[in-house]
Amino acid sequence: METETGTGTDRELDAERNHAKQHDSETGRNYDREEERITGSEALLRLLLAEGVDCVFGYPGGNALHIYDAMTGNPAFRHLLTRHEQGAVHAADGYARSTGKIGVCIATSGPGATNLVTGIATAYMDSVPMVIITANVPTTVMGTDAFQEADIVSMTMPITKHSYAVRDVRDLPRIVREAFHLAGSGRKGPVLIDIPKDVSNHRMLFQPADAEVRLRGYDPMPAVDPDAVGELLAAIAEAERPVIIAGGGVVYADASAELLAFVERTRMPVATTLLGLGGFPSGHELWLGMPGHHGAYTPNMAIQNADLLIAIGSRFDDRVTMKLDGFAPKAKRIAHIDIDPAEIGKNVRTDIACLGDIKDVLRAANEAAEKSDRFEPWIAELQRSKAEYPLRYRDSETELKPQYVIEMIHETTKGEAIMTTDVGQHQMWTAQFYAFRHPRSLITSGGMGTMGFGFPAAIGAQMGHPGRLVVSVNGDGGMQMCAQEMAVCAVHNLPVKIVVINNQVLGMVKQQQELMYERRYSQIDLAGSPDFVKLAEAYGIKGLRASNKADARQAWREALDTPGPVLVEFMVPTDENVYPMVLGGTTLDQMIMGE
Repeated sequence: METETGTGTDRELDAERNHAKQHDSETGRNYDREEERITGSEALLRLLLAEGVDCVFGYPGGNALHIYDAMTGNPAFRHLLTRHEQGAVHAADGYARSTGKIGVCIATSGPGATNLVTGIATAYMDSVPMVIITANVPTTVMGTDAFQEADIVSMTMPITKHSYAVRDVRDLPRIVREAFHLAGSGRKGPVLIDIPKDVSNHRMLFQPADAEVRLRGYDPMPAVDPDAVGELLAAIAEAERPVIIAGGGVVYADASAELLAFVERTRMPVATTLLGLGGFPSGHELWLGMPGHHGAYTPNMAIQNADLLIAIGSRFDDRVTMKLDGFAPKAKRIAHIDIDPAEIGKNVRTDIACLGDIKDVLRAANEAAEKSDRFEPWIAELQRSKAEYPLRYRDSETELKPQYVIEMIHETTKGEAIMTTDVGQHQMWTAQFYAFRHPRSLITSGGMGTMGFGFPAAIGAQMGHPGRLVVSVNGDGGMQMCAQEMAVCAVHNLPVKIVVINNQVLGMVKQQQELMYERRYSQIDLAGSPDFVKLAEAYGIKGLRASNKADARQAWREALDTPGPVLVEFMVPTDENVYPMVLGGTTLDQMIMGE
């Protein structure tokens, strides 16, 4: 008669012992199998540590309790308890973007898992490597509408690279190894592992998965085609007005050094997208600025007048191209360097496709590219344009302008901080007026535009860089979507400097209603928002406020001089807008320049 052990049957364990013996005979290994009988939860923690995970962000619940119970017996496993599951997934995202490692978060079933969906979609849109672990109801009650049951695998299939539903605890080592391989290879992205409660408590004879992963049909690193690189270099040799658009793919491929070498060898000017900021040094003479919807005048006009356009790790999203019919109309040829073949020709015609890892493609190009000074007249024209049409705003001695605040933060940090932003006007002001010198120094939600992202992402970035200055820039709207995570900074004394640009309104929505809806303002007034200084103090964090230049500089200096977390609220005018701006349905050269 088969006897239940409470964690798997004797028959299952006998089968697993035979499997282990067969594996030993094939590999020459010899384990004391009785000592290796552990639960799926204990195996999960071991597997995460073996993948190099040094911090997991999460929130427990009933169906995840076996996993959380295993943590009490594993002092090497580090877990950060956030105050909301969305805080956990955004923190893991910020950790991944800032370090280049794979971010990991854990949540329980039902609402715990569904609270992760926005963060998973955010990571998917921006190609961020993450492994998301969700608990689920026991397999014995699946499909019965059990308490806190949700089919999170089906829900997240469109927003993950892959999703795993674990049904046999013996599959866990293979699944975890595959999940990390998928998340961190090729075009990176989130992978979900869903573990039912009973499976997390089944016992297994622990055996790590093979280091090498073989997935049929998955070829994440296509070989660089030397003919395509040669075609690209030939097009450069024929061009007179080339422009490079460098996107987030340059940062994620750790290819900033190769891009710099490519640019200095070919002497081609560079525009960097929002996610590409820092991928090419902002102080370089050939850097034009950020193009697109709120891009600067010179990069937008350069794109419109270029005869050769080279996109590197940029997917030609609509905030960069704006009206497609009229984008880069003078470009005789458009080249696209990307690791994902699905992006080639998806939005914009591609004449030259260089498929492969961006670092490898640029290395191949650098080996064959010839030095030239034939673009100097074009460069001189663009430099005159930058001098004539710089980013500007109407400063004030009576009001505190948000652009001034960002300039002040840049000046005092010398461009060396890790900056995270939420989404809105403050995000664009940060992109415009903070000069990013290094890759992975801007952490922001690009494709999804997720409010509530910025502050939890700063917590993740600070955990990944305990010795770095991390500044989180937020609006008064987005800050209220994640303010509870101030408890995490207070409890762990994480020295994040929290900036709230408070204009008492949903600023980006207001700006669009002003310019596109004839000033018909609807549901944008944030009256009744908390006193952010008092709110910070309620969490045990120092709070400061400023509404003029002198107070702003004093408060910010105090924040920088204070060990531990500090919140600084900067009161700015309600009617300040972000310019330049390209309205939807218009082309890049139809910019509204503002004042």
